[in-house]
Amino acid sequence: MRVLIVEDDATLSEQMRQSLADAGYAVDLADNGEDGHFLGDTEPYDAVILDLGLPIMDGTSILRKWRTDGRDMPVLILTARDGWTDKVEGLDAGADDYLTKPFIMEELLARLRALIRRSAGQSSPQISCGPVMLDTRNGRVSVDGHPVKLTAQEFKLLSYLMHHEGKVVSRTELTEHIYDQDFDRDSNTIEVFVNRIRKKLDVPIISTVRGLGYRLEWQEEEA
Repeated sequence: MRVLIVEDDATLSEQMRQSLADAGYAVDLADNGEDGHFLGDTEPYDAVILDLGLPIMDGTSILRKWRTDGRDMPVLILTARDGWTDKVEGLDAGADDYLTKPFIMEELLARLRALIRRSAGQSSPQISCGPVMLDTRNGRVSVDGHPVKLTAQEFKLLSYLMHHEGKVVSRTELTEHIYDQDFDRDSNTIEVFVNRIRKKLDVPIISTVRGLGYRLEWQEEEA
């Protein structure tokens, strides 16, 4: 999953980036409203963490422009402790949730997971497809209750597919959502990751749709 952080406090921004990266997210940063608006308007994000008090362009204006332009990614706004009017304005502008500064990083991660789940139509933190279970809270994967060890990139790819179960996902889309902007992206490695995941899971849940990409779904074997 790929997340954009728009925050002008360099220390807080780096703390969030590191925590999200450790949790398996690809993360892009912007330290002013103009750059944040541009990235959110041109790049595909699974969620955005948006501070409201930004230089050049404030967070509420950014959010209104995104929503007016049809950008519907989940947005978590950050507000000051006493900024209840900012919370109201942010939610009315199209925010999906808010968090008051200062905050505990675990709460930020929990709210982010919930936003991404709801956006994908998932209600539980444990996402399952047939015998495969992915726990978004701790980054663990199991098959029939037996743990499966995946690399960070393999987990990111499987997580994205499981959040979009039943849909055909192209290599380009996977590349855009599992790598951050500064990563040297190569869509050819997607096939390598998919093949590794198939071998490790050893259950037929990822199919190749020729010329289009991949679909994750579970089909019961006929007797």
